[in-house]
Amino acid sequence: MSKRKHPHHKIDRRLRCNLWGRPKSPVNKRDYGPGEHGRRRKSKPSNFAEQLMAKQQLKGYYANISERQFRRYYRRATQMRGDTGEQLIGLLESRLDAIVYRLNFVPTVFAARQVINHGHIAVNGKRVTIPSYLCREGDIVSIRERSRQHPLMLEAIQDQERDLPDYIGFDEKALSGTYTRVPKLEDVPYPVRMNPQLVIEYYSR
Repeated sequence: MSKRKHPHHKIDRRLRCNLWGRPKSPVNKRDYGPGEHGRRRKSKPSNFAEQLMAKQQLKGYYANISERQFRRYYRRATQMRGDTGEQLIGLLESRLDAIVYRLNFVPTVFAARQVINHGHIAVNGKRVTIPSYLCREGDIVSIRERSRQHPLMLEAIQDQERDLPDYIGFDEKALSGTYTRVPKLEDVPYPVRMNPQLVIEYYSR
C-alpha cells in the first residue's frame, strides 16, 4: 500500500515484535532482527535503548509517521492538562488514518493513509485527504458514496479482522463511524504493550 512492498513486515522485523498482531508477520516464525547479526545474544538494554524502542514502536504502529510529526504530538501533549503519556495516545488515536483503521475500512494503517490521500473518506460529510487530520469527539467518519464499491475496503469490511473499540461507534448500513470520545491507553487495543511514559522520558532528556 506504499512504495515499499511490505513496510509493516520490515518494521516488525526491526522492532522484533508483531506490532499489529497480524497472522502473517515474519516474527511469528523468526523472533529476531534482520541481517547477519540478527541472531546474536541479547544483552540487557539500557534505559535509553528501552525509551528509544518504546518511541519506535509507537511511531511505527501509526504507519511509521515522521520524527518531526511525532515530536510535534509530544510537544502538544505536554501543553495539555493531565498525564502527558495519556494525552499523547489520545492525539495519535484521534488521527483520521487511525480511526479509519479502527473501523476496519482497510486491512492496514498504511492502507488507511492511502485511501484518505485518494479522497475516499469523508468527515462529517466533507472529503478529507489528510491522514493526520485530528478528529474531535462526535465527528462522523464515513466512506464516500462514490467509493463504497472500492474492492480493498469492501473486503476489509467483510473480513472484520479487528474488534471495534468502545470509543468508536459503527453504523454498518451507512458505512460510517462516530468518534465518541478520546481514549485512554487502557482503552486502545494494541496487540503489543505500549509504554508512552518511556516515550515522554525519551523526549524529556
